Amino acid sequence: MPRWKRARYAVLVSLSLMYFIAYIDRTNISVAGPFISKELGLDKQQLGFVFSVFAYTYTAMQILGGWLADRFGPRLILFLLCVVWSIGTILTGMVGGVVSLVLVRLVVGIGEGGAFPAATRAMSFWFPPQERGMAQGVTHSFARLGGAAAPFAVVGITAQYGWRAAFVVLGVASAVWAAWWVASFRNTPREKRSVAPEELEEIGIPAMKSAREKTPWRAMISCMWLVTLVDFCYGWSLWVFLTWLPTYLLDARGFDVTRMALFTSLPLAAGVVGDSLGGILSDRILKATGNLRLARCSLLVFGLSGALVFLVPAVQTQDALLAVYGLTASFFCLELTNAVLWSLPIDIAGRYTGTAGGMMNTGFGVAGAISPAVFGILIQRTGSYVGPFAITAGLLAVGIIGSLFINPNRKVDERSLVLASL
Repeated sequence: MPRWKRARYAVLVSLSLMYFIAYIDRTNISVAGPFISKELGLDKQQLGFVFSVFAYTYTAMQILGGWLADRFGPRLILFLLCVVWSIGTILTGMVGGVVSLVLVRLVVGIGEGGAFPAATRAMSFWFPPQERGMAQGVTHSFARLGGAAAPFAVVGITAQYGWRAAFVVLGVASAVWAAWWVASFRNTPREKRSVAPEELEEIGIPAMKSAREKTPWRAMISCMWLVTLVDFCYGWSLWVFLTWLPTYLLDARGFDVTRMALFTSLPLAAGVVGDSLGGILSDRILKATGNLRLARCSLLVFGLSGALVFLVPAVQTQDALLAVYGLTASFFCLELTNAVLWSLPIDIAGRYTGTAGGMMNTGFGVAGAISPAVFGILIQRTGSYVGPFAITAGLLAVGIIGSLFINPNRKVDERSLVLASL
């Protein structure tokens, strides 16, 4: 790697570590869920509510976190958000009942809610357009790697010291990253003395939003609502995997705790590959064709279609191992779309990237608020996982249709001018 390219890849490493840690802290509750349920006496419906409550504050922080990053810069905002969720994670290990458990999950949601929109704003400063899909793919692959590592980390620490210790250790790790970030990162390449002139030229001058400039909300909604809908459909499926997969493998497929940890990690490990591959493929299609819509939307349609095709037989088969393999393939295809989805706010919104990323990920957050709870209610009342997975399949189909109509060439600034002339 040429020396003059190293500064932005150091930023990529820092952000990738944040995504890795964030997803461990996000998914640790689902891995520890069976142990927490046993100690606190939670039924499936209550556990589903605990899983979903994180998404309430997570969703509320999406647009706000992105807007704050646009206004004050991602360096300060990401630092503060990470401190908040690290405190919430540590406090999770100290809860005494279901009420305190719900409250600390709300705190974790506040911290994590604005993190990815703020990180997307950082990428818009540090990466040229032809590398943004790659950057999103790599960071989100580390998120899935964190999800894949969570079962081993939580089960390993729990086996030795109990589930409470797992949350304390993971919360401290988040605090360490926050200190590293605020010490090493600068909002723009020009603020970083180690960035060579050649790298500044290659990155280009990032679009910046004035602190007093108003956000064009009508144009933003007009350009981003369909992306938000597709992200909701994607998010519904993802939250199912992140929250209910360990319990599903224990209850419906009869695996013991050790095999549950292994087979929970398999789909998430496949997601690591899918995330990176989706971003790289999208960037390559863009470079080869110059067609932004083809580069983004073809991956969305292909990935969501593959997720649907593999999910249905995985749930219907009687063979537990075949079910795991099918779910793994489904999750791989699902994750081909993730980097593309996160590239769209940059493509469409430019200097309003943080706000647009928050708007899009609000769909993901709403799915997280509903999906785990609906899953738990249906399982509690029917004793079956078929109905919840059928809803998931239906929403994947909606996402496929919506992806066909997304147009990343329709820019917020251009739409704002059109609306102003009406």
